Amino acid sequence: MKQGKIVFQGISRKGTAIIIRYPKSSDVAAFLKYINALSQERTFILAQGRKFKIEEEKKWLEDKIKNIEKKRTIILAVFAGKELAGSASVEQDSDAVASQGSFHIGITKKFRGEGIGKLLMALTIEEAVRNLKGLRMITLNVFANNPVAMSLYKKMGFKKFGSLPKSVLRRGKYVDNDYMYLNL
Repeated sequence: MKQGKIVFQGISRKGTAIIIRYPKSSDVAAFLKYINALSQERTFILAQGRKFKIEEEKKWLEDKIKNIEKKRTIILAVFAGKELAGSASVEQDSDAVASQGSFHIGITKKFRGEGIGKLLMALTIEEAVRNLKGLRMITLNVFANNPVAMSLYKKMGFKKFGSLPKSVLRRGKYVDNDYMYLNL
């Protein structure tokens, strides 16, 4: 995949002009601002309050772009102007479990409720099916106390297959970590 390749250009449900595209190396500052905003919000991601540094974000993005080029990962980023509103990925496993990929998504608070997450999820899964050879199933983890995400995942066809009780720390309390899958 070519860095910066656009897969969607249009308007969100609330009228925000958006572009959904593959990341570029030059997006590192936008990704840093994005992950730090989600982390400081202590949203439903594993980084709960951690402050990321530019060096580690640069390395992370470089590694992800290499895996995109090797056709092992799909990452799509949603931009509203120069602002990174969200991103989603499917990272293909390797060897005997290469038929599986792990899904991740995040939308910043300012852009939630605009239908961006559902669109981004659908496009990311389409790109994964098209580009990740041998992919047959996508899995994800979701905080059990995140009904908005659970509802979206179910609408997209994901099914729950298990739960690890009180295994994820969120805002000082342990909550269940639910596991879901989608057969392709």
